Amino acid sequence: MRDENTSPHLEQLLDKLQDRSAVIGIVGLGYVGLPLTLCYAAQGYKVLGIDIDLDKVDRLNRGESYIRHIDAGAVGQARERGFEATADFTRAGEADALIICVPTPLNAYREPDLSYVLGTVGALLPCVREGQVVSLESTTYPGTTEEELRPRLESRGFSVGRDLFLVFSPEREDPGNPHFATRTIPKVVGGSTPACLEAGLTLYRAGVERVVPVSSTRAAELTKLLENIHRAVNIGLVNEMKIIADRMDIDIHEVIRAAATKPFGFTPYYPGPGLGGHCIPIDPFYLTWKAREYGLHTRFIELAGEINSDMPQWVIGKVADALNERGRSIMGSRVLVLGIAYKKDVEDMRESPSVALMEILRRKGASVDYSDPHVPSFPRMREHRFELSSVALTPNAIASYDVVLVATAHSAFDYELVRQYANLIVDTRGVYTERLPNVVKA
Repeated sequence: MRDENTSPHLEQLLDKLQDRSAVIGIVGLGYVGLPLTLCYAAQGYKVLGIDIDLDKVDRLNRGESYIRHIDAGAVGQARERGFEATADFTRAGEADALIICVPTPLNAYREPDLSYVLGTVGALLPCVREGQVVSLESTTYPGTTEEELRPRLESRGFSVGRDLFLVFSPEREDPGNPHFATRTIPKVVGGSTPACLEAGLTLYRAGVERVVPVSSTRAAELTKLLENIHRAVNIGLVNEMKIIADRMDIDIHEVIRAAATKPFGFTPYYPGPGLGGHCIPIDPFYLTWKAREYGLHTRFIELAGEINSDMPQWVIGKVADALNERGRSIMGSRVLVLGIAYKKDVEDMRESPSVALMEILRRKGASVDYSDPHVPSFPRMREHRFELSSVALTPNAIASYDVVLVATAHSAFDYELVRQYANLIVDTRGVYTERLPNVVKA
């Protein structure tokens, strides 16, 4: 039984969420927002998706998917259940829940860039109404929800926790991972007030199988950072181990495979050419930036960041050495980069280390091409521009390059074909387990 002082707005909101008459608004229909949209639609909710990208909006309203691992059939089913996409932010008032899923990149100084979050909140603010729950899912530093979102909502005269409800619930999507779906990944939720937490728990219990409450929005924000910093630090460790193993002429991938047979106390992490994606290369900097406010220097985290950030240059050094041993230099060489998405079997290019490799090679005078079945043409990016299309892997094409650089290990690549016809392969992902005369591990 609810307390007699419970807000009538909360009671109405909880009732609507529980009987599935609530409208769920998803703001930002990318790799986080679109799966969440489909999840709620599948549970019988009407979903209103809001995005500034008119092409995305049009494609979704035609029942199409623009993300490789999301089937168009699921979008079509959501449309049949009432899902609608729009670029009109004034419609936000139609939603009972507004879930914000927009990017939080870094600026040129490696400091948090909240412009997407704050711009989105600014666009929604005139339409926010009593009885709504607003949830931020974008990764950010502890305090963002309370210090940035709450004052803006209260500037409209609302009392957070009574008139409307504010929560933070970090996204946990893993694009391309077939073993987990949005509904089966536990959801951490923190509220600005106890009433906000109740609203957030009810909202997410409607969509996912397990919801994990925490004491505050700040705890929820830090939970997300810990998850990704844990990965960044461990990847930094194995990247440093890779350099040591290389100097000792030991295959680090063989060592990791052997260590992974231990049934306790060891979790395998794998080295690579650098960090990619929208989380791991970025999230540690959110915490290191915020920690400075408290007079703290996050040495351990920053050291891992330095090691990971240096990986592209280390890989290029291995390319240069391998070419030099064959009487060539990077300048004037033809290089084919195999895989430019940031991770295996996805088309996502965000923060891809492959692009950093391409930039360095181009600056050093190489002629650079790429092959990636998931990225037919090099996309528009804020900081990188290549007028290139994916090269088909044929024997003649492979043989025409001085070096093939394995940067992202997509399952679709025929690695035996590459091994057979490539003059030189620099393998940053450990796809070749044997010692081969034309393969250099990096």
